[in-house]
Amino acid sequence: MMKLVWVYLLVINIIGFVVMYMDKEKAKRGQYRIPEATLWKIALIGGAVGTSIGMKLFKHKTKVSQFKYGFPAVALVYVIIVFYIIVF
Repeated sequence: MMKLVWVYLLVINIIGFVVMYMDKEKAKRGQYRIPEATLWKIALIGGAVGTSIGMKLFKHKTKVSQFKYGFPAVALVYVIIVFYIIVF
């Protein structure tokens, strides 16, 4: 069961990373963007680390406070939860 959880976290974080890249590329081209609610949903269901890394790496949404501070905060909560599960 734990292996399945790790696979899920890996996949959802890769998805979060890729979605941030895709949204950045769409922004550069002036195309229809991925809704912010979708970005938040991905982060909240476990992809916060991937979205945070994507945000920093692609310099995307870094001026929007809710993303600049929100994604890393959610990521920190997930990291603490994972650490707690591993240690205890």
